[in-house]
Amino acid sequence: MIDHVSIAVPDLTASAAFYDGVLATLGLQRLVSREGTVGYGKRYPEFWLNARPGMAPVPADSGVHICLRGRGREAIEAFHAAALAAGGSDDGGPGLRPEYSPGYFAAFVRDPDGNRIEAVTFLSED
Repeated sequence: MIDHVSIAVPDLTASAAFYDGVLATLGLQRLVSREGTVGYGKRYPEFWLNARPGMAPVPADSGVHICLRGRGREAIEAFHAAALAAGGSDDGGPGLRPEYSPGYFAAFVRDPDGNRIEAVTFLSED
């Protein structure tokens, strides 16, 4: 079981502004703000941003991505829209991904630093 994940960002203030709105669509809020780090979660910080001034851009082929769970199709669509509106880029719009599993509904974005973030929900087949 994973307790939390963190990503490095070159500009903590800019990244936190991006993630404040994007993660709110999934029910996560900023719970911790300290010099050099910001933590998001529902009850405790599960997703962290760590300042790394001067870091190189994240290579598109790094293979790293983080997937967060949303509650229903609307949350996944809102996540994608919020990310694009806040300066992120599309890396796979909201939709079913039956090749992953039945009912797998997800969207993929890249944050302004190039980190690949996915939001997923599992739709029932009713």
